[in-house]
Amino acid sequence: MTPKITWEGVFPAVTTQFREDLSVDVEATAGVMDALIKDGVSGLIICGTVGENCSLTTAEKVSLMEAAKSTAAGRVPVICGIAEFTTAFAADTAKEAARVGLDGIMVMPALVYSSKPHETAAHFRGVAKATDLPVMVYNNPPIYKNDVTPDILAMLADVETIVCFKESSGDTRRFIDVRNKVGDRFVMFAGLDDVVVESIAMGAVGWVSGMSNAFPREGETLFRLAKQGRFAEAMSLYEWFMPLLHLDARPDLVQCIKLCEHIMGRGTWRTRPPRLELPEKEKAEIEALMAAALAKRPALPEVGLKVAA
Repeated sequence: MTPKITWEGVFPAVTTQFREDLSVDVEATAGVMDALIKDGVSGLIICGTVGENCSLTTAEKVSLMEAAKSTAAGRVPVICGIAEFTTAFAADTAKEAARVGLDGIMVMPALVYSSKPHETAAHFRGVAKATDLPVMVYNNPPIYKNDVTPDILAMLADVETIVCFKESSGDTRRFIDVRNKVGDRFVMFAGLDDVVVESIAMGAVGWVSGMSNAFPREGETLFRLAKQGRFAEAMSLYEWFMPLLHLDARPDLVQCIKLCEHIMGRGTWRTRPPRLELPEKEKAEIEALMAAALAKRPALPEVGLKVAA
């Protein structure tokens, strides 16, 4: 039976917080999650690209799963990223997510190996078989090299637990291509910040967002304006947001997003090697972007966003 999900809206790809010795700070990461929920986001993605999944041990991933489950406390769905070298390793991590009681998993292609289309499909199929949790297929060919095309996704239409597709290629035509192949079989999510409005216009009902870590209310408001068809209001906010949203498309997106988050007092800039601190010139450029954005930070229109007092 296909799992019933109600995933929609903005799901920030939560940053993993590290102490000065680069150990995982689970308590600080839980604080980041709680603040995002209180600011009105619709869900959380943990251990994704922005969460530095591939820099974490299995034990650390499980500790973050447990913290997310406890912190969310049913207020929003929590989905865990699965990024491993082999299908078996990915299946083991998926089983841990199910044991903890998370709401779903976001599965990336097998890392490092450049797979053929049928191998890519087999990887997702194999991980999905390991658990009854709903699965979000994550496509990000610029980062992970293997492209989950609409044809590959159509191969997976018979796997009932694969329910969602996150598209981060930047090619918004793919939302239509998927729909033309399999109708409304998959819930579709935008995965690249600087094409989110276009993605919503093409049928995305959710957004896994990087920059919403720093500006959760702006992110959720932008999403809801576009979803409600209020494009004139959305465009004004989108134009303000765009210089920052472009950071999500850089190879060093994690460092950039964490720096913005740090400037907003929401987390630390610290990343684990191989990700290093931004060079001073690039750091100064992003600080200038943030200063310009904050100087013109717009008043947000009413979209039904519920935030904590």
